[in-house]
Amino acid sequence: MRRARRGFTLIEMVVVLAIAAILAMAAQPLFELTLRRTQEAALRTALRELRLAIDEHRAAVLQRRVAPGPDGSPYPPNLQALVQGVPVLDEQGRPGAQRLYLLRRLPRDPFADPQLPAHLSWGLRASTSPPDDPQPGDDVFDVYSRSPLGALDGSRYADW
Repeated sequence: MRRARRGFTLIEMVVVLAIAAILAMAAQPLFELTLRRTQEAALRTALRELRLAIDEHRAAVLQRRVAPGPDGSPYPPNLQALVQGVPVLDEQGRPGAQRLYLLRRLPRDPFADPQLPAHLSWGLRASTSPPDDPQPGDDVFDVYSRSPLGALDGSRYADW
């Protein structure tokens, strides 16, 4: 009369654990690739939101809905102005109590240091700055990622 075996032997447990470890090691690069793609998608979305808000600010200045900057620039003086709002001009061209809000919140660069506030995570380009050497200035003409990393397609995030 044979006794029925219950449970697993030590060898069977070691084999199962080895297979699980191999599968986990194979999934690691796929997880890292998925994380990088998610960060790239977040960067594209954030850049699109910020650039659209900057363009809407410029359009509002050109339509004389809001006042230009102190130097006459149609671009916002900083990124916080897009969230804090800019005063809307009344019929006489004076700033009124109403404000034009262009963003609900300031998106952050997903590749920047998480300790940085959102407005410091971006590189800024002033309207007086050349495109091949972006520098901050009195206004915000464009934003870019300050990450030195390269994208999955081979381009640099700073060039997006």
